Parts: sequence; C-alpha cells; structure tokens
Amino acid sequence: MRPGSTGPGGTASGSRASGSPASGSTASESVASESTAPASHDGRLLIALDIDGTVLREDGVISDQVHAEVRRVRDLGHEVMLATGRSVSMTLPVLDRLELTPDFVVCSNGAITLKRDESEPTNYVHHHVETFNPARVLTTIRESLERASYAVEDAEGFYRYTGYFPDTTLGALSEKVQFEQLLTYEATRVVVVSPEHDMEEFLTIVEQMGLHRVSYNVGWTAWLDIAPDGVNKATAMERVRATLGIPRTHVMAVGDGRNDIDMLEWAAMYGRGVAMGQAPDVVREVANEHTDSDWDDGVAKLFRSL
Repeated sequence: MRPGSTGPGGTASGSRASGSPASGSTASESVASESTAPASHDGRLLIALDIDGTVLREDGVISDQVHAEVRRVRDLGHEVMLATGRSVSMTLPVLDRLELTPDFVVCSNGAITLKRDESEPTNYVHHHVETFNPARVLTTIRESLERASYAVEDAEGFYRYTGYFPDTTLGALSEKVQFEQLLTYEATRVVVVSPEHDMEEFLTIVEQMGLHRVSYNVGWTAWLDIAPDGVNKATAMERVRATLGIPRTHVMAVGDGRNDIDMLEWAAMYGRGVAMGQAPDVVREVANEHTDSDWDDGVAKLFRSL
C-alpha cells in the first residue's frame, strides 16, 4: 500500500462488514509457530495480496490481466485474500471488484481481521480486532510535529481527525474534531501526515521519538501509520494461516510498501514473499522473490506461474 498517495482508506467506499470482534482488543500476539496449525490441509496456497500498488494501480485501475489471473488462481482452489492498510469500508469494494470471497480479509495493517459470514457468503463480520489507547503516542508526536495532521481510526473504521486530509484518504466515514478529542478514543490505528517534511527528514524525526508500545510504518511520503504494539500484517496473516491449517511452506504474500515488510518477511521465511517491481529497496531486501511493477501487471505475471 502507498499511504502517501491513497491513504489508509484508499479511494473506494461502502462496507459489508458487521458484528462484534470474536476475540479481544488491545493485547498483541507474537507470530504463532508452525505447530499451531492443524496437521492436515488440502494442498492449496494461502495468497495474501496488498491492494494499493499491488493489485490496484496508483490511478485506481485494476488491469484486465490482473483481474483475470486473480480469478483464475482463485478457481484453481487457492485461498486468495487481501491484506491491506485500508480500512474495512475501503477494502470490501476492492474485494467485490476482484470477485473474491475469501474466508478472511486483513485490514488496517493487521489490526482488523474480517471473517466471511457463513450464512451470507458475500458478507463479512469482525473476527479479531486489536486496539490501543492513542493518548500518549499522540501527545508525544505532537511535541515534535505540532503542525502535522492527525487521525484516529476506531474498530468500526470510523476516522476522527484534525488538520487536513484529502477526501480520498479517509473516505466518507470521518469527522473533524479538536485534537484533545482524539485522545479519548480507543484506536486501531493513528495516522500522522506532515507534508512540510520530506521523507528523510520525517524518518529522522520519527526515529528520534523513540515510540514505545506501538508498531509504526512510514509511507512513501511524510505519512506515519501507528498500530497497536506488535500488530502488523504478518501477525494477522499468521493467525489466518493457523486457523485455515495451511503450512507455512504454502504461503505467498505480495506487496510494495513499508507496511508490507513484516508480511513479506513472514512469507519468505518458509514460503514466497514477493516484492513488486516499484517497491523501495528496504522492501525488496526482505522479499525472496520479485515481480514487475503494478503498471506492468506484476501480479498477473507472477500468477501465470501457478
């Protein structure tokens, strides 16, 4: 995902998710070991696809080639799912566009996992939600980035924000509030944007903050995503994999952004972690495979080998 271009919500709207989380909020989990999975499986692959910069180009287009290959691999019986930084409401429309109905969907960089509703297979309910109190993080960051814009996402994908965010970044489910109000809500994610800083300067400021009890990813521009401690796409995908009983050797993850690093490392350890062609070096270095860029239908070319 490229938070600097489309934001945590992306550009689509609408939601099919409902219900309460099946398991707790706030506590993070370490990535489970291989032994947590059931002993048997049907040989299918578990394939986790990032959205922005992976299946979706920067202009919002899913190419015909990518669409066709995703459907073909789905029809082969593999479990093709999305693992994205987008909120729930911004993820489900992309699932529709790809014509996918996987058992699980990972949103908000791993803080929210959805499960397909067995009674209505096109609907999704909350399966696992991780939250944290953002007050200390927000006040710490504001000391260094007083003029930045801030947003807090809750478990329902609703954003409360201060400052300025383009309409396409947070989506329709958002409300502008005073900064002090942001300190009072449990968060699945905190977003910080500081357009006046270039990437290197922003990275330096972030490192100097010494953030604790959170995990954070810096986007392609001066954009910071902060998640509950130890929560990322990898922790969510490991939970999904263990639930489905798919061996670590049968996983594939594809992504292009810094928020994909943990997931690509997780997949590459025993399976296939694939970086898109336009990914920055820090992302490419953790992958054990590479494909072409989003503009060159990298996902389609990768899937043709399956």
